[in-house]
Amino acid sequence: MTLSARVRLPQQARSGEVVEIRTLVSHPMETGFRVDSFGRRIPRRILTRFSCRYAERLIIDMELRPGISANPYLAFRFVADRSGEIELRWQGDQGEELVERGHLEVTPA
Repeated sequence: MTLSARVRLPQQARSGEVVEIRTLVSHPMETGFRVDSFGRRIPRRILTRFSCRYAERLIIDMELRPGISANPYLAFRFVADRSGEIELRWQGDQGEELVERGHLEVTPA
């Protein structure tokens, strides 16, 4: 399965402004506890980590657990203080990884 994400982030902000990033990633998130119609356990397959870097600084790093929903939606805010790249990274327990990037241009207040 290929991971894909929808990311919503601003392209511009004023220095000191609080900005929000919203993202929805497509992933089935199998816990490993369910069984199929033949009684066989469906193998675990989850996203295990999400992180975001802004202007080369780590601003969020989350460990994800089996209780998170399929196709998880995440939203978070931070203070824009400089122009730079935003990198969002998801990692799964099967070795899959998805990286999305954008740029935030910060202007003086």
